[in-house]
Parts: sequence; C-alpha cells; structure tokens
Amino acid sequence: MAEEKEPLFSKQNRALLTDPLDDNNPISVQVLGICSALAITVQLKPALVMSIAVLFVVIFSNVIVSLIRNLIPSRIRIIVQLLIVASLVILVDQILKAYAYDVSKELSVFVGLIITNCIVMGRLEAFALANGPWKSFLDGVGNGAGYALILVLVAFFRELLGSGKLFGFEVLGHKAKTIADSTGLYALGYENNGFMLLSPMALITVGIIIWFQRSKNRKLIEN
Repeated sequence: MAEEKEPLFSKQNRALLTDPLDDNNPISVQVLGICSALAITVQLKPALVMSIAVLFVVIFSNVIVSLIRNLIPSRIRIIVQLLIVASLVILVDQILKAYAYDVSKELSVFVGLIITNCIVMGRLEAFALANGPWKSFLDGVGNGAGYALILVLVAFFRELLGSGKLFGFEVLGHKAKTIADSTGLYALGYENNGFMLLSPMALITVGIIIWFQRSKNRKLIEN
C-alpha cells in the first residue's frame, strides 16, 4: 500500500509559516540578525527593502540547499552554503543598484552583511540540510517574514515618532516655525522625539517589542 502523502499545508507545515511570526521569531525570541534591526530602521523605506532582500535570500538559499543537500560533502557544507548565499546577495545588490540606487546607498554595507546574517545561515544548518524543498521553502518564508515584521515595526515607530513621517510623507501634519502656522498635531504643540532617530532607541524599541511579546506569551519566559 502506497504511503499517504502529507498535505502541502498540513498543521506542521502551517506552523513553519506562523511560528516565526510569534513564538519563534528570529529577532525577538532567537535574538538573531539584530544588527540590521538596530542599524537601518531610522526610516521605513530602507527597512522594508532590507526585509524583502533578506526574505528573498533566505527563501531561495533554503530551497537550493535542500535540493542539493544529499550531494554536499559534510566537511565543505559551510563553504557551499556561503557560496550560495553570497551569489544571491550579489544578485540582490545588483538589482538594488539598478532599480533603487538611492536605497542601495542608504543600506550600504548592510546588504552585503546578509551573507553573514545568523538567520540565513542558521536556517540552512538547522533546517534546509535535513528537510525537503517544500518544507524548506515554507521555513524560509516564515523566518523571512518574522524578520521583516520586527524590522518594519521598529522602523514604523522610529520614523513616525522621530520625524512625524512615514515613507518620507508627513502624516502628523506640517511643522512650521510657529505653532500658529503648523497643522495637524503640531498645531496642538506636539514635538517630534529626536531621540527616536538615534541608535540607542532602536535597541530600546526592540526591547519593548520583546517585553510585550513575552508578557502576552508566558511560555516564552525562562524559568
């Protein structure tokens, strides 16, 4: 009797997509890839582009390594993984330079540092080498999305509260030299919090997200 195939979106497969968004988030729970969360979240646009870049790299590197996992000699697996990731990062970097040069300049070396991102290499070692292409694809999507979620959240609050803008557009009103000439919240005396644009605030914002997540999910609290 033929063995029954597991449904594409079984409960276990769905968990690969949903767990990294909450209980097993790569940044707020595993504390991986946190450097970019602190460095490029002053504005929402570069954070979103970085999120898409990491999502692309982690998905395709997972799938490629999974496809060739039985052909990779164990002693050189790290070298092969780095080669695959580096090739994908170079592709992303060239696409950004061709179609989003300004954002590429903002991200600077951080695109190249995707090669050493613990999330990417961690998923290859912990998952792609031991699972098939479909599961590896779902794992890549889940962990890439979990990374993107934190990055976008941090950038959203930093740009909004720090400059009153989102994607460079004024959303809290127009700030003029005097309150009388200002509009929106600025007309009520609101002032932007310049501290939000400084690097320490990125760490504090990530810390608040971690605190909130663990306060609503008791099983994440260490004994």
